[in-house]
Amino acid sequence: MLMSLRTLDWDEDLLQLLRIPREMLPAIRPSSDPRVYGFTAADGPLGAAVPVCGDLGDQQAALLGQAGLRSGMAKNTYGTGCFLLLNTGTEPIPSKAGLLTTVAYRFGDDGPCVYALEGSIAIAGALVQWLRDNLGLISEPAEVEELARSVEDNGGIYFVPFFSGAFAPYWRLDARGVIVGLTRFIHRGHVARAVLEATAYQTRGVVEAMVADSDIPLAELRVDGGMVRNEFLMQFQADILGVPIVCPLVSETTSLGAAYAAGLAVGYWESQEEIAHYWREARRWIPLMPAEQREALYAGWKKAVERSFGLVEV
Repeated sequence: MLMSLRTLDWDEDLLQLLRIPREMLPAIRPSSDPRVYGFTAADGPLGAAVPVCGDLGDQQAALLGQAGLRSGMAKNTYGTGCFLLLNTGTEPIPSKAGLLTTVAYRFGDDGPCVYALEGSIAIAGALVQWLRDNLGLISEPAEVEELARSVEDNGGIYFVPFFSGAFAPYWRLDARGVIVGLTRFIHRGHVARAVLEATAYQTRGVVEAMVADSDIPLAELRVDGGMVRNEFLMQFQADILGVPIVCPLVSETTSLGAAYAAGLAVGYWESQEEIAHYWREARRWIPLMPAEQREALYAGWKKAVERSFGLVEV
C-alpha cells in the first residue's frame, strides 16, 4: 500500500508521511521476472535448485489462471467470501464506485503494467457454514442446494449477510445482517434459497460498480472456487447478472496463474496468447430468467440492503 500505481515505485509522499526510510524497503519486481528472484534449496522437497520467478497476489494469480488477459475480462472466486477482478488494461482507473484499483500483473521490466478493479464480498460460502454451525438447518454444506430447490422461489425474503459491516461497493461499518420480508409462510427451504441468492446479488452489486467505473460492459464472468459446484447458485448468478457464467476445466486457478507467470519468465510458454490457448471451458450457465423478473428481484434486494444500514453506532 506504499507503492504508487502510476510509477510502480515507492510513493515518496507516503514514505515521508509515515516516516519510513526508502532504504529499508525491498526492490519492487515484476510479477513474472526472467532475472529470477531466487532458487529453492537443492536438498529441499523439490530435490533441485528450481528458479522462483513468478510472484502474484492470490486473486491476481487467479485472474491470470483464468486467462483474463484482455481488458474487460473478469473473474469471481466463490469461497468463504467472493473476490472479483476486472482487467481494465494498461491505465489505472481510480474507482468512484467503492472498488479498489490494483495492479493485476506485469511480465518483465519492459512489459506494460496491466491494472484491475477489485471488489471483495465478506460473506458468501461462510453464510452456508453459518446455516450449518449456528442454526443447524443443514448437516453438510452440499445439502443447502437440495433444500433451496425444495421451494419455487424465495417466498419474498432476502438475507443480507453483512455480519461485520458491508464491504464493496458500500463500505458501511454500521451495517449488520438482516432477513427482510418474513411471513408465517416462510420455512427453512426459503431461508436456504435466500442464503444462496445473497451471494449472487452481492456479486451483481460489485459487477455494476465495475461497469460504472470502467465503462466496460461485461460479456461473461469466469468463475472458480468451491461454490461453483452448486448448480443452483451458478444458474441464479447467470440469471441475475444477465450474462453467461463460465467455469474452467482446471479449477485451481490461483496455482495455475502462478505457474503461468513463472513459465513465461523462463520461456516454458512463449507468449500470453499461448496461455489463453490452454484455457478450457468445463461448464457454462446461460441466463434464462426474463429481464423483468431479474430487475424486480434485484430491486427487492436493494431495498433489503438499505434496511441493513445504520443498525450499530460506529
